[in-house]
Amino acid sequence: MSDRIRVAYTLAQCWHRVPGGTASSMIELARSLADRADVEILGIGPGGKRQPAPPWVPPIPMHTTWVPQKLLYDVWHHSSLADPTRNLPDIDVVHATTATVPNPRDSALVVTLHDLFPLTTPEQFTKRGVRIMTTGISRARELAQIVCCPSSDTIDDCLQAGFAPEQLREVPWGVTVDPVSAERVATVRQHYGLDRPYVLWVGTIEPRKNLPLLLDAFAAIQPMEVDLVLVGPVGWHEQLEGHIDRIGSQVRQLGFVPSEHLSALYSGAEVLALPSLREGFGLPALEAMAHSTPVLCQARTAVSEVMGEGGIGMESPSVQEWADGLKTLLEDESLRSKLGEEALARARTFTWERSAERMVSAYRDAIDRAS
Repeated sequence: MSDRIRVAYTLAQCWHRVPGGTASSMIELARSLADRADVEILGIGPGGKRQPAPPWVPPIPMHTTWVPQKLLYDVWHHSSLADPTRNLPDIDVVHATTATVPNPRDSALVVTLHDLFPLTTPEQFTKRGVRIMTTGISRARELAQIVCCPSSDTIDDCLQAGFAPEQLREVPWGVTVDPVSAERVATVRQHYGLDRPYVLWVGTIEPRKNLPLLLDAFAAIQPMEVDLVLVGPVGWHEQLEGHIDRIGSQVRQLGFVPSEHLSALYSGAEVLALPSLREGFGLPALEAMAHSTPVLCQARTAVSEVMGEGGIGMESPSVQEWADGLKTLLEDESLRSKLGEEALARARTFTWERSAERMVSAYRDAIDRAS
């Protein structure tokens, strides 16, 4: 092996109907890895005519397999033809960036496990999702030289699931701190008709995000001259209509928004509220913090781990406690300002360059362990 590591990097999640945070994080990591002189990175994706649309277009050269997206997981998990490096010479490391885990014959294997929730809370996922993830997690434990996780919370879950401590590496995600002008914030707010102060939530709408708690807590603090803005696509099986009906027009569902709008929405928010009981990392929290926006989240979670002193952690998932937390932040401008300063300082410590540095170290460890 030369000093330059050749990496086959899976990005099949970019072809998903709702790619989500794991896709955006692995796209940014790929971009940062591609900037390094000690890594040559080649993306691996499914076959077929359909290609990802912006912002999910991979930023690296891609090699497409013969397997279409709908069959990729089952083929990689069960077929003897599942080696993604078959037509790629001299690959040192295969990096599976989700729990879809191939079995390379002549390369070291690194797997990123963003979370283990299909094992810990299977009721919050589809049956197919649980099956795929459970198989992938098992394969990662058995086949991977190194398994990377974005938070110590996910590391702890891996240890509980039987992973060897020496197999695990913590590789936090990063964020780009890029201030948004007041004029830009005003333009984006006008575009979406956001005339009043607002609480922001960002994510994929699905059961594990615990949105009913936030909606009910927001209803409990009314009347207030403030809106609740929900940003992100609908994932699956989450019925929110009854909760939203209690609040009415003060809830604004924007769906997916482009990244340049999202930055302005973060910057203009009074607070970002993330009521998830569990997250693998909590990228929206870090993105909000990069715009000096404080975070309200559940204590002792990966989100609070990322947040540090840049917000407030709720001790229990009760509607009343969350209502009190929202009201405190909305009514105390000096507290919001102080927490916003802490949030920005904390966000500056999470860079994609740092993430890439840790990942390259994991690649080298995997090669050593495979030899």
